[in-house]
Amino acid sequence: MTTTLDPGWQHHTMIVDGRRVFIRSTVERTDEVPMVHVHGFGISGSYLMPTARLLADTARQVVPDLPGYGRSQRPPKPLTIPQLADALVLILDAMRIERAILIGNSMGCPIIAEVCHHYPDRVAGVVLVAPAGGIQNRPLRRAVGQLAVDGVRESPRMARVAVPDYVKFGPINALKLFAALTRYPSLERLLEMDVRALAVLGSKDPLMPTRERVLEVAAEMPDNVTVVVITGAAHAVNFSHPGELAHVIRSWAAGEEIVDDPEQPGLASVLEIPRG
Repeated sequence: MTTTLDPGWQHHTMIVDGRRVFIRSTVERTDEVPMVHVHGFGISGSYLMPTARLLADTARQVVPDLPGYGRSQRPPKPLTIPQLADALVLILDAMRIERAILIGNSMGCPIIAEVCHHYPDRVAGVVLVAPAGGIQNRPLRRAVGQLAVDGVRESPRMARVAVPDYVKFGPINALKLFAALTRYPSLERLLEMDVRALAVLGSKDPLMPTRERVLEVAAEMPDNVTVVVITGAAHAVNFSHPGELAHVIRSWAAGEEIVDDPEQPGLASVLEIPRG
């Protein structure tokens, strides 16, 4: 079933792997590779819409609620990161998308890394916005503390979007999934990623490692990785700084130099990565 509620957007309810999945998308077009936005844990894709709307003139935009999130049907228990990656590929199949630029936030980044690991032919490029998971969020109590700090750094408007989704997902499910996220081998997957990539980090994101550690990891990654820091942004960059993020993504996708957009909140700067 397809409906049009958001001007310029279609809302689809599709059966994917036997479950109802809710998907927001702009109209199909053949001139550019589609961009697919992948949300974080315990939350729907609705908070990604501010950035996706601004990119609608660039390429077809697709914003699904993965199985168990938002308006999509819940499986008996939350899907693991690998299972969510499989589900994302099935959504691409249902939308008749052969290859896409995958844009993730938080848990969406490990999901994208997993897709790159198992389905590299489906990925035209990746944008990792405030990636979460792995060693920088261990142990779990540290991760919970980081989330608490981030909660007071985000825009108050974020709560109106996120709280209903978190309540629906359930605190026990959220805790179990976040514990699994901290155990996910994010660093290993990032280092083996063989695709053009853009990482966008918020300077106020408490889930991120230090700048020195970011540079250390980036230096070990392939030369086709660009790292951008948006000063003033916390973890949910897609919601709090959509104008600056969309500007950065648009420039990167077009192969243009990434510079700050002075008309948008936040200051974007490309990190100089030491090579060799």
